[in-house]
Amino acid sequence: MKYSFNFEDASQIFVGAFALAVPISFSEEAWRLGETLPVINLCMLLTLSVIFLTLYTYESVFQRDISARKLVFILRIVTAYCMTAMVVMLVLFCINKFPLLSDPLVALKRVIIISMPASMGAIVVDSFDKE
Repeated sequence: MKYSFNFEDASQIFVGAFALAVPISFSEEAWRLGETLPVINLCMLLTLSVIFLTLYTYESVFQRDISARKLVFILRIVTAYCMTAMVVMLVLFCINKFPLLSDPLVALKRVIIISMPASMGAIVVDSFDKE
């Protein structure tokens, strides 16, 4: 059983997040959603992301055994989402679609929108070699 988070886990999360962040980040629909999506919908999207990450992590990564690893379980979810958001920010920055200084709300919205599918890609790739 695995109780730690290591470089291999981090690299799998980065690769999984990158695999889905890249094509979505290049889509004009994602950019426009970042400009037009109401905050309430954005909050629902963020909540759905965390729920799906939690469910998949519980079922697949931890195989329903978190009794002795609750903190590791929570940290895995938070870490996966934060690492995914960093990947999304980097990709958006590289294609000049991350207006952090000129329009920080749009930048944040784009990150949350693209992080939803990208975080699922991250956690799925992270689960490939578990227990």
